[in-house]
Amino acid sequence: MYAIITGASSGIGKEMARCLLSRLDIVLVARSEDKLKKLEKEYNKLSKRHRYNHKVEYFVCDVSNVDECKALYEKYKSKDIQVLINGAGFGALGEFDSISLDREISMVNTNVMGAHVLTKLFLKDMLKRNRGYILNIASSAGYMPGSPYMATYYASKAYILNLTRAIAREKSVMESNVYVGALCPGPVPTGFNEAAGITEQAKGMSPRKVAKYAIHKMYNEHEIILPGIAAKLTYVLRKFSPDELLLNFAGKWQEEKMCPF
Repeated sequence: MYAIITGASSGIGKEMARCLLSRLDIVLVARSEDKLKKLEKEYNKLSKRHRYNHKVEYFVCDVSNVDECKALYEKYKSKDIQVLINGAGFGALGEFDSISLDREISMVNTNVMGAHVLTKLFLKDMLKRNRGYILNIASSAGYMPGSPYMATYYASKAYILNLTRAIAREKSVMESNVYVGALCPGPVPTGFNEAAGITEQAKGMSPRKVAKYAIHKMYNEHEIILPGIAAKLTYVLRKFSPDELLLNFAGKWQEEKMCPF
């Protein structure tokens, strides 16, 4: 049985793979072949050292490209895919009119389209087998009405969160042994900030702690997984605060990231 993890070359995705290594064979998916080769070697050694008897392999894939997502599916559709984790994603900080259109199109395709395509393709097979787990990595940002200066990123995570929640409540899923859920972490110190152009380092749970927490909750079939205080606080604020207040709060927070001094 296999676990496929996109965005596996770093951050939460990398730690998810490590957490699942004791249970399943792992397919690491990302764009950087150099990083994947290094991680494949490291995790195969780890598996052997701990006598997990699970193998690790990689598949180079840019999930922003539909054809490459389909190629990933074609490669592994005949395997027994027990877990799919859609973890690939990135953000961009700045005013909407100043961020390049190409970068935002790439963000939407990576954060939204890639997860959408892979969820649809692998879910069909899981439902036929009547078993499997799909975990989409959204964000606590997905609960917010949006955020000035990270408008596209927040919107993309709201899409993933809402898509996941809706699929999980459909009859075909609810009457099966297939799990569909969303992980909504708060700030996590990963390479996300650097890629997004954020100068200050995020504080919060480590990627490994988030991964361990998420895997435990996934196997216990929690539809929405909120690791840490920040994620839970965002969830509570969304329920009891007006959109205008949340938008203003988020906008000021993003401004501070652009001008920390």
